[in-house]
Formats: sequence, C-alpha cells, structure tokens
Amino acid sequence: MRPHALQTISRKILNTLQFKRTKRNVNGVLLLDKPLGFSSNQALQKVKWLFSAAKAGHTGTLDPLATGLLPICLGEATKFAQYVTDADKTYVATIKLGITTNTGDAEGEVLVNSPVNVNQAQFAQTCQQFIGKISQMPPMYSALKHEGKALYEYARAGVEIERKTRLITIQNIVLNSFEVDIAQITVTCSKGTYIRTLAEDIGAKLSCGAHLIGLRRTETAGYLLPQAVTIEQLEAMPIEAREALILPVDSAIESLPKIVLNIDAAYYLMQGQAVWLAGKVANGDLRLYDENNQFLGLGFLQSDGKIAPKRLIKNN
Repeated sequence: MRPHALQTISRKILNTLQFKRTKRNVNGVLLLDKPLGFSSNQALQKVKWLFSAAKAGHTGTLDPLATGLLPICLGEATKFAQYVTDADKTYVATIKLGITTNTGDAEGEVLVNSPVNVNQAQFAQTCQQFIGKISQMPPMYSALKHEGKALYEYARAGVEIERKTRLITIQNIVLNSFEVDIAQITVTCSKGTYIRTLAEDIGAKLSCGAHLIGLRRTETAGYLLPQAVTIEQLEAMPIEAREALILPVDSAIESLPKIVLNIDAAYYLMQGQAVWLAGKVANGDLRLYDENNQFLGLGFLQSDGKIAPKRLIKNN
C-alpha cells in the first residue's frame, strides 16, 4: 500500500477516535433546568453526551415550549426513574385570556378571539373550582400514543382521534399575578396533568377562552428548581465539576421507608434471597441499606414477613 494511502487511513482512524467518546458508567440523578425550545429527549441526549454516560433517562416529558426542572437519571438511577415520573409536580403557568389556539399554547394557530370581561377575583374563584380530583381530556397535540403513533402526528394530519378523559388531581392553584388578560398561577398536580388543557378549561369556564403562553416546572419528587443546572453551565464546567452535581441514586426514592440490614442479611439479599428482619416493617416498597449505609436497592415485605429484593443496584 502506498504511503499517502496509509496516511489517509490513519487520519480517518484518528478523526474517528477524536469524535467517538468512550462511554462511562455514571450513576445518580442530575437536575437539569431544561431550556426553551429543547424537547425532553434532546435535553437528555445533550446531558448524556456531556457526561459520556452509558445509560440515561428523563423523568416526565416537558414540551419544547416549557422550561424548568427535568431530573435526568444516569446509570443505576434509571432503575428508579418511574418513581420520579409518578410523583406530583409543581408548575408556574402563564395564561393568556381571550384567545384559543389549536394546540392550547402559543405555538398553535389562533382559532377564536374573544373579549375579556374578567377581574382578578373572578379568575381566582374560577381556578379554585379545578382543585381536587377532576376529569381531563388529553389534548390532540400530545405525545400520547394511538395505535403506535403519537396523537400530535394525527393532529398535524388533520385527523381527530377519540380520546377518553383521565382522572387527575390538582392539589393546589395559587394566583401569582393578574393583569387585564394575562394571569400567572402556580399549580401542584398529579402526574399526567396537562397544564395546557387546564388553561383552556379555565378560559372556557370564564367564557372568554385561553391558552398557555409560558410554563416552568419548579418541583417534582422532592427536587427543587434552584438545585438545577443549565446546559450552558454544564458546558462551561470541567467534567469533575459536572460530576459533583450528580445526586445519589437513592435520592430518587427518598420518600420510601428506609431499612438497614445487618451484614449477613445484606449478603443474602444481594444474592436474590428474601431475608428476615426483626421488628415491624412497613408494607410497600422499601429502601434497603447495609450497615455502612450503602444503598442496596428496593425491596418489599412478603406475606411471610421476609423482605424480598425487588430492584437491586450494582455497587462498584
């Protein structure tokens, strides 16, 4: 083979090595402040790349027009991502009264313009009517699947799919501000709640229509927005500083009861065996630790009184 051909091949190999990162086992939870315009998956992939993480997953989709708290589970923490996804969430939502759109937010086409004859007291009183368990119709412009396709794909093609209402819970709505036709509220709600739909329903109740013009998630699963970091901040940090921001794997399930096992019980549990524990043990999922307070994973109380492993982690 000619020398220049060898040089060309060598350069190609070098370029491949330069751009192909070695994936690492990174374990824990990173709290990301998702930027405007990013899908949740785009934000996830960016974080995964910045950490060269072998495995990662996010915990509850935020629309591209939404910003705020997006916990990213890395490595072993992905085993517990569902617990964060299922947790209640808090949002700050900005609502524009008098205009409805086909998407329920500012991205869509305007359908109707209506006069707004609503004062602050009327708006606040209407919001209170949505507190508690309510039925909500998922919007067509959503990622919910129908026959393997997202509803928004049908919506973009002009096809309306029949949807079933879902029972959700609104724990609280606080009115932060109200000016003529723009209101800002803080909503604490169960998973699966569409704040766009809530905004539309409030507007319908007030007979003037409404759509969502801003949404920011501020809390979920005990995690708070001030703890979160932006993509720009991560990009400016050395890898050591980034890794210092990663929370422990068990932070994702801190709300569950904690059980400490002695050295023998911990050993047999990690072999997949159910173990005895003296004293009263709570029903349901349990956080399990050894005597050195090392997190072992999740277990549960069997009917025979033994604690059985449910989802264990690999400790390096």
